[in-house]
Amino acid sequence: MEDNNIVRILNIVPNMRAAGIESFIMNVYRNIDKDKIQFDFLVHNKKREFFDDEIEKMGGKIYRLSLKDDKNILKYIKELNSFFKKHKEYKIIHGHMQSMMPLYLYLAKKNDIPIRIAHSHNGNYEKSLKGFILHLFSRFSKFFSTDNWACSEVAGKYLFGKSKFEVIYNGINCENFLFNNNIRKKKREELEIKPNDFVIGHIGRFEFQKNHEFIIDLFDKLYKKDNNLVLLLIGEGKNERKIRDKVEKLHLTERIKFLGVRKDVNEIYQAMDCFILPSLYEGLPVVGIEAQINSLPCLYSNKITDELKISDRAEFLELNLNVWYNKIMEIRTQNNREMLIVSDKFDIKKIAQEIADRYVNLNRLESVYNGKN
Repeated sequence: MEDNNIVRILNIVPNMRAAGIESFIMNVYRNIDKDKIQFDFLVHNKKREFFDDEIEKMGGKIYRLSLKDDKNILKYIKELNSFFKKHKEYKIIHGHMQSMMPLYLYLAKKNDIPIRIAHSHNGNYEKSLKGFILHLFSRFSKFFSTDNWACSEVAGKYLFGKSKFEVIYNGINCENFLFNNNIRKKKREELEIKPNDFVIGHIGRFEFQKNHEFIIDLFDKLYKKDNNLVLLLIGEGKNERKIRDKVEKLHLTERIKFLGVRKDVNEIYQAMDCFILPSLYEGLPVVGIEAQINSLPCLYSNKITDELKISDRAEFLELNLNVWYNKIMEIRTQNNREMLIVSDKFDIKKIAQEIADRYVNLNRLESVYNGKN
């Protein structure tokens, strides 16, 4: 039997793959008091994903719609409407999927779900016709939400404009990412990295936003100067084949390692000597926090909010190959990996408790919202 005193939160996501937003949700889920709060998930395809097993082991339910499989928007509306009619047990829904956010928030409101959180995780959009249309559509979210959250000031202003929102920073378990020289040696051996190799690392989906073409061009320029370089690419995505083809044409396959989706990311940071994130836009990337906690020199695009900076080894650069080339060659001459003292504002235990308190308070306010939203 279910405990009726537990507040069940329905998280609405594209799917629970290994990516930034999903990792943040899981970080909260692992650290939240599950005797008081339980997470369930409404996902948008039928296949199982990276975090599904862990969710179910922690007692979470996963409901599956088919929008990402069949692209049938009319069927999606019907499925959503039917879902909200059937599942009246959810008093709080937490929307993380920005592209369809106005639609599912509207249908939730129509079906009298009293508390509807819109959570902005991005600070811009893909510059394409589809991206522009989804950008315009997502801006209607604030008209159907009761509460607006964002991972950064930039992300909040992007989605909510001048409307009120609260910033909830993306948190991590900092202890898992502290530098450990023994793990570094072990992981470099596993990855067949030589002692004199300088390792540049990047973690991100192979999609437009993450700017992999720039990364490969940068590495090509660096490698022509110094052939004791290795590039680690962690992630997967629709542009991976295109990037692999580019690497092959440049004859860099021996020096660029495509590692896919990994469960040992915290250990792979140890093998790196520099972390780069030349994204075209972000909300507040979790990997950027993890890399700093690991005491890595970190180079970020100046398109990313400086709210990410928690150490003096994080720098924000314009997207110019020569600028990045010069900075990495400068870092190449340094050998400083001592542990840093950094801000605790991204500590997941603190953030999970803050989110839990908000959920509980919102649940108490259900009668205030109900009928007046």
